[in-house]
Amino acid sequence: MSRIETGIVSYTLSSDYYARVGADFDTEAVDDAILAQLNRLVPVGVTVERSGRVLADEDRADIARAIDWTSLLKKIDVDQILAEHGR
Repeated sequence: MSRIETGIVSYTLSSDYYARVGADFDTEAVDDAILAQLNRLVPVGVTVERSGRVLADEDRADIARAIDWTSLLKKIDVDQILAEHGR
């Protein structure tokens, strides 16, 4: 089955967010951990790539387009991820 791009999601933390928490983190590891958690939350047949592109199996494209990314991202415990990836 072919996969198609259904959108783009911004899942990385901004530099302003890092400045607010006031510590030094391995930002690449943080991004990877957020991405891994995000991919565990999306429906089967949908994948978010490191670039933020959302790919879906053809029969899952409408489901992927309907995902509420803001709600999914709020389910990720960013504070815990940051605690695990401090320098």
